[in-house]
Amino acid sequence: MAGYPTSKLRTSEAAEYLRLSASTLQKMRISGSGPTFSKSGSRIIVYDRAHLDEWLRKREHHSTSEYGAAPSN
Repeated sequence: MAGYPTSKLRTSEAAEYLRLSASTLQKMRISGSGPTFSKSGSRIIVYDRAHLDEWLRKREHHSTSEYGAAPSN
């Protein structure tokens, strides 16, 4: 999946992009702690790569003492 040619990624692609398991990403979606997503059909979930990058940026830290301060979305 080199290069991620589209900005919309399915769950498995988004999980790979974030280096998470698809199961973890699904659980985060259920709990509301994961990146924003869209439904592209009754069972198709897609993630915008820009939103994944934004979600990661919100979780950047300079110190381990900052971990508790991460926003939920």
